Formats: sequence, structure tokens, C-alpha cells
Amino acid sequence: MADVSSSSAYGGARVPAGTDTAAMPQPAIDVWNKPFWDACAEGRLIVQRCKATGKTWWPPSPVSPFDLRAGWEWIDSAGKGTVMSWVVFHQKYFAGFADRLPYNVAIVRMDEGFSIQSNIAAPNDGIHIGQRVSLAFEKRGNANVPIFVPAEEE
Repeated sequence: MADVSSSSAYGGARVPAGTDTAAMPQPAIDVWNKPFWDACAEGRLIVQRCKATGKTWWPPSPVSPFDLRAGWEWIDSAGKGTVMSWVVFHQKYFAGFADRLPYNVAIVRMDEGFSIQSNIAAPNDGIHIGQRVSLAFEKRGNANVPIFVPAEEE
């Protein structure tokens, strides 16, 4: 998995020198998502899988949304997915993203079946629905955040 903490910005430009990634919103870590964030710190993306149905979901939760009686387990994601939708933000909602305007937020359907919202480290005009992407990580303050980069030709 790539680490793009010092080289990416979502509009296609590089992150300006001096950008304070610590000012970016930080995850609210709780008992249910702590394994997810611990794995991200190790450069891995994990997801919950229902033991009864085999279906995966995100964000983490205490019960399977597919079978409330079933247990679940954490599994590693291969980190490959497809852009299902995306939007470009032009207004500053969080001070930590001000230097990145305009930046994108995408919904990526991972090959394991779950969807996750994140950013794609690519020029905004180069993103399209159906585009294949690969997992990368970006250090933001104390968190190693999963983001995506355009996938190499498969």
C-alpha cells in the first residue's frame, strides 16, 4: 500500500509545504472501530464479515447488519475497489482541508463487497464512476487514514 502523506492533494496539486495535517478532523475512536484504526496504523485495511452470510460492511458496528443473530470477524481487505460516486468540495467545512480546496470525497465499492468513503489522491477531473482504485494511506495528525489512488492497469 502506498503512503502518500507528503505528496498528494486531491485537486491534483501537491500538499502545500506547511500544511497542518494535525488540524484535520481526527477519527473518534471507540471500542468498535479501534481494531480498524489499529490496523490502519499498521498500513492494513480491515473490515467486518458476517459469519452467517459472508457479507462485509463498513463502518464497524457491534452486530452484523445482515443477520442480527450471527457473529462476525475481522478480515483483511485486498485494498482494490471501484469508484461508485464522488463529489468535489469547493467550500471550506474543516479548517484542516482549506489548503486542499477543491478536494474530492468518493464512495468506493471494495472488491470484498463493502463501501467506504474517502478521498482519491488524483486530479479531480481525472476521476470517474467505474474507475478502479487502490488503497493508500495518508498520515493526518495521529491517524493513518485510508485513501485511494488510481489503480494500475489490471
